[in-house]
Amino acid sequence: MLLLFRALTPTNDMPTPPSFPETSAHAEVPFDPSTERASASPHHKMSPRTRALVFVTAWLIVLMPFLFWWNTWFGRRLPDRQITEYLQDEKHPRHIQHALVQLGERMGRHDPGAARWHPEMIRLASHPVEEVRNTDAWVMGQDTSLPGFHETLLKMLQDSSPMVRGNAALSLVRFGDATGRPQIVALLQPVRIVAPASGRVTDADRVGTAIHQGGLIAKLQDGQQMIEVRSPIAGRIRTLSIAVGSNVAAGTEIAMVDPGDEQVWEALRALYLIGQPEDLPAIRPYQRELPEISDRVRQQALLAERSIRERAGHL
Repeated sequence: MLLLFRALTPTNDMPTPPSFPETSAHAEVPFDPSTERASASPHHKMSPRTRALVFVTAWLIVLMPFLFWWNTWFGRRLPDRQITEYLQDEKHPRHIQHALVQLGERMGRHDPGAARWHPEMIRLASHPVEEVRNTDAWVMGQDTSLPGFHETLLKMLQDSSPMVRGNAALSLVRFGDATGRPQIVALLQPVRIVAPASGRVTDADRVGTAIHQGGLIAKLQDGQQMIEVRSPIAGRIRTLSIAVGSNVAAGTEIAMVDPGDEQVWEALRALYLIGQPEDLPAIRPYQRELPEISDRVRQQALLAERSIRERAGHL
């Protein structure tokens, strides 16, 4: 905020200050400018300790976000020793994800050195943290030469998480396996969110709000317990069936969430390769010219339908 200062100057309407005869005490004291400057408020200089404190504070304000980004950025390259440590770091699931992403990139470059961690990737397919399993399913699709990955991905089609099932199905397409086609079609459908328990709605998001995977949709108060209802997918809230202050029973529909652009695009790319005519009703809504449908999704939906029709015509 800018503060504007205006000097106050005497006007002609202000009374003229009284004059003093030259013989008064005021006339006998000469005017000394240095005396007036000395009487003004002195300028307080910042002490070295205060300057150092300000500098350190400013430095931390800049450094802390950088360190947070550096420690959470999956693109940061890890040496082999750290990959091994991160894959076994059960206290920090993001470390496991970081190592998996790094391995996925190495496998994508056909780096033979990544083979030493293949057993670890298979083990992580049953990890208790959903985000780890989700990342693992994607990574195993980067190397289609390993039968163990293929078998593990088939088992992951039964995972409790729709995102893990979807990623496993997408990775299976790389193996030339269309077993996960129903899971891929499901990625195009909105997700129904239900109340996990009964309670009073204390907070809720709004229709049309963009939401990330795990994002908060509503809060329920059940006695002394606060229950958070979160979205299993990234996307946008299509409908909201509750109001703040209302009471809901367990299993009541809370919201419908439309899948996000990236998820839809990946599913359409897979259906371009393995889609069947019965999948067209799920594809066609994404061919419409609507603000919430991006151009690349619309074009991919058109290409997927064309590919499906061509395959069907050759049968």
